[in-house]
Amino acid sequence: LSHPNIVTIYDVGEEHDLAYIARDYIQGDSLDQHIRNGELLPLEDVFTIGIQVAEALDYAYEQNVVHRDVKPGNSIYDQEKGQLKVTDFGIACLTDNSRTRTGTVLGSPFYMSPEQIAGKKVDGRSDLFSLGVTLYQLFTGSLPFEGDSLTSLMYQITNEKPKAIRKLRSELPTCVTRLINKALEKNPDKRYADGQTMADAIRRCAEQWEE
Repeated sequence: LSHPNIVTIYDVGEEHDLAYIARDYIQGDSLDQHIRNGELLPLEDVFTIGIQVAEALDYAYEQNVVHRDVKPGNSIYDQEKGQLKVTDFGIACLTDNSRTRTGTVLGSPFYMSPEQIAGKKVDGRSDLFSLGVTLYQLFTGSLPFEGDSLTSLMYQITNEKPKAIRKLRSELPTCVTRLINKALEKNPDKRYADGQTMADAIRRCAEQWEE
């Protein structure tokens, strides 16, 4: 994958029984550093991040690749430059690969789409759900779905609506509510059709907020 918002992999191999990956050295911090109250990024940065991740996922899906583990820990952000890189396509799958299995759950449970939890075959819209969860967390410092157990969490993701995002952070523009709700639709057909469509929606929301 060759995209300004995806980490470049130069080589993979094995040397003396040690597997290795040679990739870009990336400046910046994992978004894990900015998902708690007191450590949240300015709204402008969150909008910038959302646009860049959505465009990176759109490009990946055009290459028939689904990431399947989109989360704050798999994105590196250079706040000074406003530059983001999506990393760790370690469990990505090729969507045109006839050997792609269903019934296998891989990824980070808090960020999984309902269809991923169900072990169904996923497409790029599953990654957009995970991006919706990530943005919710970057905006509020809270996750949209939480449970005391994995079973409880999976039930919430599959069946429950998240708490209204502006109840957690009232200064957010109303367009953020529409953006997040659409990204977190249980039915993939009701989400954004592709990453570029979501990126455009985030860009429009950012422009409204700046006005």
